[in-house]
Amino acid sequence: MAQPTVERILGRDRAIVVVSLALCVALSAWYILDGARTGMSPLEMSVETGPRGALLAGADDMISPQAWSVRYGVIVFAMWWLMMVAMMVPSAAPTILLYGALHRDRGARGPLEFLAGYLAMWAAFSLVATSVQGVLAARGLMSAMYMNLATSYLAAAVLIGAGLYQLSPVKAACLDHCRGPVEALIRHRRTGRAAAFRMGLVHGRFCIGCCWALMMLLFVGGIMNIWWIAAIAVYVAVEKLAPAGKNVSRIMAAVLVIAGMALLTTSFAV
Repeated sequence: MAQPTVERILGRDRAIVVVSLALCVALSAWYILDGARTGMSPLEMSVETGPRGALLAGADDMISPQAWSVRYGVIVFAMWWLMMVAMMVPSAAPTILLYGALHRDRGARGPLEFLAGYLAMWAAFSLVATSVQGVLAARGLMSAMYMNLATSYLAAAVLIGAGLYQLSPVKAACLDHCRGPVEALIRHRRTGRAAAFRMGLVHGRFCIGCCWALMMLLFVGGIMNIWWIAAIAVYVAVEKLAPAGKNVSRIMAAVLVIAGMALLTTSFAV
């Protein structure tokens, strides 16, 4: 029996969305692996520092203040944004596909508009991250070689802060939203021509609330360190999608706080 026309159309629309998501991740990952026009090689940096990253590379060695040009600032922003695309779209894909299933009348356009809104929120986050990196570089607190914090005290503070945030009510509420997309999509339902885009903004906002502190860990291990990028991306997916994700989140909180305290203790002992 021939497949009904409606089912064929729905299958085609889903395929379009899946391919679009895969292309977003693949092209963004390629751009980062190619150096993101920064003149640095993430692969060489990652091989040099290993899985531990740049955690102690250049620690407590104050770097000369770095003045950024507007062009370089745009390059860093693009690096952050496309890195967020590569890291976050895989864990957001089920929600994007779910939105398409709940709004079949929109075809492939609905999920893609949802994706656009979601990525717009991460663009806003990337602008903030770029600004933070620029301020740190201007004050000589960033290593130009490893693109990480140049002082172990700051690195320890980021680790401990990220661990404590894992236990906060805000983190819990945002994680619940990401783990329960059906209820969230119904509760925050939008109407009108730009409904999908606005829903993408809403989901992106909760996603940032859930993951922003984890992304700050890149300042510790090296912003373009492939080991840390991959590890954080995998962890985010487990936290959001695995049945025991909430328990994993609490375990990670303890790991981060203990790692931060250990680094702080080591710094005082030196």
